[in-house]
Amino acid sequence: MSVPRCQRTVRKPVAVEGFGYFSGRDVRVEFRPAAASSGVTFIRGDLSPAVRVPVSPALRLDVPRRTSLEWRGVRVEMVEHVLAALAGLQIDNCDVWVSAPEMPGCDGSALAFVEALDAAGVVDQGARVRQIRLKRRIRVGDERNWIEASPSRDGVLSVAFDLDFSDQAAIGRQMIRLNVDPATFRAELAPCRTFLEEEAARAMVAQGLGRRVTTQNLLIFGPDGPIENTLRFDDECVRHKVLDVVGDLALTGCEVLADVAAFRSGHRLHAELAKRLMEQAGITGGDVTLERRLSA
Repeated sequence: MSVPRCQRTVRKPVAVEGFGYFSGRDVRVEFRPAAASSGVTFIRGDLSPAVRVPVSPALRLDVPRRTSLEWRGVRVEMVEHVLAALAGLQIDNCDVWVSAPEMPGCDGSALAFVEALDAAGVVDQGARVRQIRLKRRIRVGDERNWIEASPSRDGVLSVAFDLDFSDQAAIGRQMIRLNVDPATFRAELAPCRTFLEEEAARAMVAQGLGRRVTTQNLLIFGPDGPIENTLRFDDECVRHKVLDVVGDLALTGCEVLADVAAFRSGHRLHAELAKRLMEQAGITGGDVTLERRLSA
C-alpha cells in the first residue's frame, strides 16, 4: 500500500462571486488557507458573529436537486460544486467564507472555482491525508437508482456512471468511467454543467425559484437539445453527474480510494454512501466529532 500524500491547503485567499440559482441572491465565496487536519469548513461571514458549518453527511438536509448542510439552524446550500473543486484538486483543508447561504451557480459547473483555486496555488502541510480504503463493497439504493463502492483495484478513486434518460431523447443514455485525479478533474469534469429538462425548469420558476437563471447559466434541454446553448462534451450530462459524485463523497472529509459505480443516482444516495463509507472506516460523523472540530 502506498504512503498517503501530504495534506494541502490554498496558498493565499481567492474569491468567486455570483448568485445562487435557487435564491437569486448575490454571494461572494472566499477560499482561505486552513490548518492541517481541520478539513473544509463553510463560514457564514454574513452573520454576526460568523458561524462555522463543518462538512459532514450527518448535516445534509433532504432538499431536492442539491447538497445543502445545516448546523444548529445555520445553512449553506448547493455546496456540491465547491466541494467537488476542492476534492478534485486534492485540497484537503480550507475555510470557505460565504456572504449568503447559497453558493454561486456560475455557469452550472465547477470551472470558476477550479480556476480561482489554481490561481491561489496550494501548499503541502506535512501531515498525511486521511484516506478511506474499503474492505468490502457497499451499495445503497434500489433497482431503479443506486450507487456502490468497492475496494479500489488501482488504489485510486474511479467513478463509473450510467445515466438513463431514455424518455428524453435529447439526453438519452450516457455512460462513462474515469479515474479522478487533479489533471482529469480539470480537463474532463470541472467544465461540465448542471442540466435540467425544460418542463422541470418551468416548474421551478413557477414556484418562485431560479428567476435569475438563464439558458446561459446551465443546460436546459428541450426536445432538440440544449436551448440557446452548446454542449462542451457530447456526454456532458453524465460527466456532470460524476462531478456531483466527487463533491458528495467529499462530505466524508477524507480522500476516498474506491471503485464507485452508479445508476441514475442523485445527491441523497451519494450522501448515504458517504455516510456508510465513514461507518465502515470507523470514522464518527456525528455531533461529538463535529463539536471537537469546531472547538479545535
